[in-house]
Amino acid sequence: MKNYNVIVIGAGHAGCEAALAASRMGHSTLLVTMQLDAIARMSCNPAIGGLAKGQIVRELDALGGEMGWITDNAGLQFKMLNRSRGPAVWSPRAQCDKQMYHLLMKNSLEKQAGLDILQAEAARILIENGKACGIETKTGVRVRAGAVIVTTGTFLQGLIHVGLTHFPGGRFGEFSADSLSGSLHADAGLEIKRLKTGTPPRINGNSVDYSKITPQPGDEPPMPFSHFTDVASWRASKRQLSCWLTYTNEETHRIIRDNLDRSPLYAGIIKSVGPRYCPSIEDKVVRFAERTRHQIFLEPEGYNTAELYANGISTSLPQDVQERIVHSIAGLENAHIMRYGYAIEYDYCPPTQLHPTLETKTVERLYLAGQINGTTGYEEAAAQGLMAAVNASLKLQGREPFVLRRDEAYIGVLIDDLVTKGVDEPYRMFTSRAEYRLILRSDNADLRLMDYGHRNGLVTSAMYQRFERYRLAVEHLVAGDETAYPPDEEIAPWSKEAIDFEASIEKKYAGYITRQKMQVAKLRKLGDKRIPQDFDYDAVSSLLTETRQKLKKIQPLTIGQASRISGVTPADIAILLVHLEKRKGQNAHGEGDIRHA
Repeated sequence: MKNYNVIVIGAGHAGCEAALAASRMGHSTLLVTMQLDAIARMSCNPAIGGLAKGQIVRELDALGGEMGWITDNAGLQFKMLNRSRGPAVWSPRAQCDKQMYHLLMKNSLEKQAGLDILQAEAARILIENGKACGIETKTGVRVRAGAVIVTTGTFLQGLIHVGLTHFPGGRFGEFSADSLSGSLHADAGLEIKRLKTGTPPRINGNSVDYSKITPQPGDEPPMPFSHFTDVASWRASKRQLSCWLTYTNEETHRIIRDNLDRSPLYAGIIKSVGPRYCPSIEDKVVRFAERTRHQIFLEPEGYNTAELYANGISTSLPQDVQERIVHSIAGLENAHIMRYGYAIEYDYCPPTQLHPTLETKTVERLYLAGQINGTTGYEEAAAQGLMAAVNASLKLQGREPFVLRRDEAYIGVLIDDLVTKGVDEPYRMFTSRAEYRLILRSDNADLRLMDYGHRNGLVTSAMYQRFERYRLAVEHLVAGDETAYPPDEEIAPWSKEAIDFEASIEKKYAGYITRQKMQVAKLRKLGDKRIPQDFDYDAVSSLLTETRQKLKKIQPLTIGQASRISGVTPADIAILLVHLEKRKGQNAHGEGDIRHA
């Protein structure tokens, strides 16, 4: 086979964004997937966005990612969550046609210049002189590359649980990847641990009694995810479907409690930790014993299928118990289960083994993105995929890395949390994780990040010029110039409506926004102070041994990152600052902003 600049392993949401970004930045790219028909598969809820996740997708779109545009075109219901609260926590969400999403993303990949797709299983990372230089497939084929990005999702040593039965699988009906974990550990020197996640049963909508459940319509008019979607024509053609709300009840909970001995979670068969904020129904019944009911949202999986996703009853209980649970719920007394729920355990690499660029500390030019880093969610995975590919591309070009700060993007918060704090359960983004959420709104993601998207070659110059006209108009209107509207045709897909909306938020919250920006500037002055990569923590005898060990493990790039490491105190930071001052002038790269892009 021919050589490539970049190889991406895995074609889930992280892998698709990584492959598109690398090839769009001018690098020959190979995307390796075990199943072409599973590209961008929505293996859990076929929905994009939600609280904080919607902000991530808007940011990803502003940086030149694909997820927002695909969601607009595959979406079948759109809602803005938290409308009753302030704009800092408004979060877009869309229910998608999962088959359409897969096909649209597959088509984007197939037509992308410089990108090849190969159905194969990557079994080994090839490493020479401490650098990743390619892969070896399970059939023994070697493919060389300048950088490798691993985005394997739940497939590494995946083990599926249904009741007390378990068997290998990356998803139900798909093989697990059984060799690559060994290579990541033995060849790349990475620590491997286990996590778990789960999914609920899918129900035939034709067997539901809709008279007993409550419709949950989408917003009218709907708001698209992508900044590049022509809102007017999109709204004119968009047909939305309703979701439906029902509840568990005391009989449902009795059935679950009576069968906990048949749950792999409570029988001790599942050893790994699952997502605390998206627990199984059996976990909810045990942990919240005082609750007499839990919400269940029945969400359509496509325009041309009757399947409904039963959001709220994720479970790994046996299939006969799942039948009884479903039939105890109002509206589902005669419902037919088309796919049963299950849990899956899989390997991941603790993300403190990564630099903020998502490059591994053990092997140069080897990058990890998505669930392999301990995250959960399509959106978190996609954002990591793009960031890993941008940094791999920049490294191959001999350019400085691209690292978003916590005050610039939820994506910056996500990656900083992962590489600085690590995970002890699947990481999910929430608005509460962002200290500066008033300036990290979903509405202003383009104003915050599109400069970077253009600079990295992922937003075209023609589109960027339109965006600049839009931004200038917003700035004029906020300043009080009511005549600063350019014609819509000169700023499309932005519009007068978008200018008015953005300016109204900026003016209404101007005092709060200014105050938060002042806080950011004050903290950044100290937080951006660089720590040289060759800094010898062992030479700082006044630091506690435990503190030195943590700093050597994380290898923080800045004082700000060091201050966020669990167990590192303000006194430790003061000691570091003293020693950095002693070194001042010895290293040409000693201070500065690490975001060079």
